[in-house]
Amino acid sequence: MRTKKVKAAGRFRVGSGKVVRERINEIESKQRKSQICIFCGKKAKRLSKGIWKCEKCGKKFTGGTYFLE
Repeated sequence: MRTKKVKAAGRFRVGSGKVVRERINEIESKQRKSQICIFCGKKAKRLSKGIWKCEKCGKKFTGGTYFLE
């Protein structure tokens, strides 16, 4: 279930609280954007927590848990 205000965090319903849902929405919106490889500058994909792989050069590297900064 999604709503306009909390978007994908609407799946947590009322019991988890407004602030928590807003924070989750903020993190997940950044996470779903395409991330940039630190080596070649092309698209990188998240494999698991903190492990990323570039789709062009094929290098695996560590970085932020949810998104690269």
